[in-house]
Amino acid sequence: MTKSELRKLYLEKRKALTAGEVAEMSLLIADRLFMSFDLAAIRTLHCFISISKFNEIDTSIIFQHVWNDFPNIDTFAPRMDRSIDELEHLPYTDPSETLENSWGIREPAGTQKADPKKIDLVLVPLLCFDESGFRVGYGKGYYDKFLARCRPDCLKIGLSFFPPVERIDDIHGGDVPLNGCVTPGRLYRFEAQR
Repeated sequence: MTKSELRKLYLEKRKALTAGEVAEMSLLIADRLFMSFDLAAIRTLHCFISISKFNEIDTSIIFQHVWNDFPNIDTFAPRMDRSIDELEHLPYTDPSETLENSWGIREPAGTQKADPKKIDLVLVPLLCFDESGFRVGYGKGYYDKFLARCRPDCLKIGLSFFPPVERIDDIHGGDVPLNGCVTPGRLYRFEAQR
């Protein structure tokens, strides 16, 4: 299937989840993430702030765990710079220090920006992913531009409610593959790429 076909299908699948299912699966994903990765070597973590009206994975669980148990890790979250159609990466340490953008998405307030090359681990939003580690997002390309500017050794880990599809048919050179993806049921790791 193509990205647009998969985007439509998985937006509907995610929309059909109940609040209870989202909460339960979000907790399972967070637990599996912390069981699967040793964060001792991580100094900088970038994670999206959930958009609850889109039934996204509740990343507040992940942020809270990092803030409580890994105080040495600097946490960052994205803010859209619509003048250049790219993401900025700002420190995020307190949910009350956010502003809502024109699309109703909460973003960190502040002016200090992180260089993508300084980030060790990125938790990547997605609608679905395939068995080779490629993902379908909302279709604007913000994350692919960002991930392309990260260091080669930066871990790029997707978070998904659903297991992978076999293949996304219209992958192109601008698509940046994930190193892994955490679902409620398991961790997928990706080595070989197309």
